[in-house]
Amino acid sequence: MADLSLEQVTENYYDVLKEIGNIGAGNAMTALAQMLQCKVDMKVPQVKLLEFSEVGEMMGGEEQVMVGVFLGVEGEITGSMMFMVEEVSAKHLIQKITGGMLPEGSEFSEMGLSAMQEVGNIITGAYLNSLSTLTNLKVIPTPPALTVDMAGAILSVPAIQFGIFGDKILLIQSQFYDEIELDGYFILIPDMESYEKILTALGLPIVT
Repeated sequence: MADLSLEQVTENYYDVLKEIGNIGAGNAMTALAQMLQCKVDMKVPQVKLLEFSEVGEMMGGEEQVMVGVFLGVEGEITGSMMFMVEEVSAKHLIQKITGGMLPEGSEFSEMGLSAMQEVGNIITGAYLNSLSTLTNLKVIPTPPALTVDMAGAILSVPAIQFGIFGDKILLIQSQFYDEIELDGYFILIPDMESYEKILTALGLPIVT
């Protein structure tokens, strides 16, 4: 499968990748609801194959300020994962977690950033746990790193790191609600060998 591109993987196995995205995002939102101690509703996630240059536009433009949580993926599946939300959504989540200790419109405090990093850690962990359960493959997340920056700047990190696999990326967009509508974006970037492992673990023939 070394010669198989991400475009070919997605073309042949789109329904499978979409289902993995749906299950992963659903588990992540369940974990978020438990953390917030409230009901969180979610629309069916949108799973898309995009050019790296298009991902920022999906988030409202490359200059849109986002909060991103980035972590590596180790074990039998390797690569990286990101979870990104708009700044206003992140502040809403922090307010819910801290009991309103972050005033509306204020800048992020150290406590607020720490709380948001923990949100990212828990929901990406839940996403990866579902992937591990589906495939029976060992998945180990590295400690998360959080950043607040423009979407284009945040996305430049995985774009550079994984450019060797092509310029496309799998984006899972999840709209979820508590009192307000929030957009969250999961970006799962396994290396190509891990795609083969995932598909094989699910009992699917590899088509080149």
